[in-house]
Amino acid sequence: MATACITGASSGIGMEFAKKLSKMGYDLILVARSANTLQALADKLPTHCEIIPCDLSIEDSVIELAQTLKTRSITILINNAGFGDLGEFDQTSLNKDLDMIRVNIMALHILTKELLPIFKKRNSGYILNVASSAGLFYGGPYMATYYATKAYVTSLTSAIYEELKEARSNVHIAALCPGPVDTNFNNVANVRFSLPGISAKSCANYALKELFKGRLIIVPTFIMKAAAIAVRILPRKYMLAMTAKQQKKKQL
Repeated sequence: MATACITGASSGIGMEFAKKLSKMGYDLILVARSANTLQALADKLPTHCEIIPCDLSIEDSVIELAQTLKTRSITILINNAGFGDLGEFDQTSLNKDLDMIRVNIMALHILTKELLPIFKKRNSGYILNVASSAGLFYGGPYMATYYATKAYVTSLTSAIYEELKEARSNVHIAALCPGPVDTNFNNVANVRFSLPGISAKSCANYALKELFKGRLIIVPTFIMKAAAIAVRILPRKYMLAMTAKQQKKKQL
């Protein structure tokens, strides 16, 4: 039986990934901080679920998680956990910034680094790194740290993609780069999106469909696809000013 591991599985897109993959017949390894929330989800799913409570902001905990996952036969790894914050860079919390870097970058990096060799040796499997449309922009004034972490994710994923391609590996890696999604992200980041959000369910379903097609950068909506093209065409300073204008509209 194929197994998928999902971090940040207790809510939002991660929960929808779990529901969809379980419906497709995958056994699941669900990772998040709250064991109770994970168990409540697992009880509703039709396939076998192993729950692993883990604080992904703690390096030793992530390394321990990686060692545990190495002993499982994982077919799909979805690095979904992450969060953001809104505000001027010199005014936002340093501790929150550092936790964001640890969860959005460090945890994803460790899990990808540790599990990729196993995937390559087996010559099969999928890794989906959940980034953001933020990772396709030059920078995000008023969400500076968040945009920077997601740029890291898209860059890292793209580099690994090319290495796998040149090695003629059957392992596939992709980055999901959605725009606004209706999840608890908004509350944690203290934002209200000015653009309409898509549902977490539609985002997860689209992401999996494109992942299995072999897509590298997965952008669910036409508006964000157009924005990603504009970034490559328009001057950097212009795009930064436009991004700043949009960020200011998000303030609660």
